[in-house]
Amino acid sequence: MAASSAVEFLGDPDCVDPEEAFTASLASCHMLTFLAIASMSGFVVDRYEDEPVGHLEKAEDGKPWLARIEMKPRVTFSGDKQPDDAALDRLHQKAHHECFLARSVKTEITWA
Repeated sequence: MAASSAVEFLGDPDCVDPEEAFTASLASCHMLTFLAIASMSGFVVDRYEDEPVGHLEKAEDGKPWLARIEMKPRVTFSGDKQPDDAALDRLHQKAHHECFLARSVKTEITWA
């Protein structure tokens, strides 16, 4: 994978920057954990799409950090067992708490 700093820091726009890679890795970990939990819970997932967004903010010392990641997963299920909104949120909560990467960072991670 070709990597570079972000375009705002004179990076190559054709390369992935560290903030994008960090955001993608957290979203991927969440997705894979979600898919495993959904399967073990008897749900059949046909499609999982996400468009995560990482937000750089200034810390107390004035330096930027990746403070928040907003995930926007869209999940399509098939089969007789379909999760209602509460069950879907529980699946995401459990995936968040069991995702190795989410457990390893202080970045706030949300989903809508």
